[in-house]
Amino acid sequence: MPVITFKYQDLKDLGIDMEKDELIDTLPMMSSDIEDFDDEEIKVEFFPNRPDNLSVEGVARSFKGFIGQEIGLPDYKVEESGEYVEVEADVAEIRPYIGFAKIDNVDFTGDKLKYVMDFQENLHWVIGRDRKKVAIGIHNADVVEGPFKYIATPKDANAFVPLEKESEMTPDEILTEHDKGKAYAHLIEKFDKYPLILDKDNNVLSMPPIINGELTKLREDTKNIIVDVTGTDERAVNQALNIICSSFGEVGGQIRSMEVRYEDKTIVSPDLTPQKCLVHVSTANELIGGTSLTAKDIKELLLKARFDAEIINDNEVNAIIPAYRVDILHEVDVVENIAVQYHINSVEAKLPNINTVAYENNWFKAESTIREVMVGLGFQEVMSLMLTNEEAHYTKMNQTEEDHVQVARPITIDRTMIRTSLINSLMEFLEDNKHEDLPQKIFEIGDVLYLDDSKENKTRSSKKLAALICHSTANFTEIKSVMTSVLASLGYTMEITDSENKTFIEGRVADVTGESQKGTVKGFFGEVSPEVITNFTLEYPVIAFEIEFINR
Repeated sequence: MPVITFKYQDLKDLGIDMEKDELIDTLPMMSSDIEDFDDEEIKVEFFPNRPDNLSVEGVARSFKGFIGQEIGLPDYKVEESGEYVEVEADVAEIRPYIGFAKIDNVDFTGDKLKYVMDFQENLHWVIGRDRKKVAIGIHNADVVEGPFKYIATPKDANAFVPLEKESEMTPDEILTEHDKGKAYAHLIEKFDKYPLILDKDNNVLSMPPIINGELTKLREDTKNIIVDVTGTDERAVNQALNIICSSFGEVGGQIRSMEVRYEDKTIVSPDLTPQKCLVHVSTANELIGGTSLTAKDIKELLLKARFDAEIINDNEVNAIIPAYRVDILHEVDVVENIAVQYHINSVEAKLPNINTVAYENNWFKAESTIREVMVGLGFQEVMSLMLTNEEAHYTKMNQTEEDHVQVARPITIDRTMIRTSLINSLMEFLEDNKHEDLPQKIFEIGDVLYLDDSKENKTRSSKKLAALICHSTANFTEIKSVMTSVLASLGYTMEITDSENKTFIEGRVADVTGESQKGTVKGFFGEVSPEVITNFTLEYPVIAFEIEFINR
């Protein structure tokens, strides 16, 4: 999870004068965790659902509300700058959306410049999915002049000096030779042109989502800045811009809006207009439990959460939500904030007034049988997370990326999606345990999740069984024998057909189906291809199978 580091003096400079011990006791009460601290600084961990708290300014803003020092909706005045950015049509296929803002009277002295860079990188993966969805650029506004242009440039045109370099490089050279270019080339290298942000004299501010230009590099004496946010998701672009602008606004930065002119529309960014959400007093009391809050109580708690509130009647309160609170999607999210401000330790614990008779789920009974079969065949069970990432799940497995359930704000960059297969998790387990003796025989029974428009929540879960064997002579005959034994032991018939599964060696992989009174299974088995084995830094042959249980 994101961890931010700041000095106690930083909070004092922002108006919070609290002793260290009291501060350390209080911070965890507002949905954070103390990672580490010493006599000068503290490391605080926040869940990714609160990206507005990933800067020391954001922490101070929330903390002031929690202790009642400052309450209500922060008021960040946005003035018109009179400037604009023109969006070229060609960028629509690459990174179609951009947000732009100017902020005057910033302060980068001391550690503040480092804090801003850390804040930017945290937002890159909390909201931006490691720049894939959103990329942020912050520039010295005093060395460039509008109007600005967001264009798609030929790979060998518009050479500029990228950050930390002394000579010009073309966009193509940056992707192949610059460290940042090589790290993020996968985001744009498939396109014929690359995005650039230019000023009126064609000076390059940024090559999103790769790197900024050296010309606009921030320094301690920088006083006025331009913030650009580009991406593939317009909502996420605007959210990231609102969070950054609000953070600078919290410490006196003057936010100035700019027009973004697309071919078919013109928008003004940033848009810090608050949103509204209706909260029911009865719902809040029911969800929190053990409380008898009134509409007036809820209004006071919302003010401490840095919202505004309007009492409509005894059971309804309109919560007015600041633009930087991008985590508020539903009434229950507002109730969560009410509970935090009420202090969760103040909620009286009690047993629910309900009697139930428990019985074992039929699938759990089936799982026990499957485990007995697999253990009897000499396999050891592993249990992995349902969360994985696109590189491990698709790229390393030689699979084409398909539509899947993504994590909106992942806790870590290697946990960005929910799996649709178990094999890559088992391969990662082998990679982590390749120092162990061979043979290794492992299996997993677990859930996967597919997108399914026919379902109410647009997803469908399913149960799968997968197994891997790794040793020097592992081959197709061995895994076929294991597959046959597993299905026979579970009471399924077995039918084999040709397969084109790219995870496996061509000609040494098969699809399998099975039928029984319990339902149907389908899957595949075979010899994992050398390329996939190498992708997971393994050195010996690997054979595998995976089956999905249907209509169980």
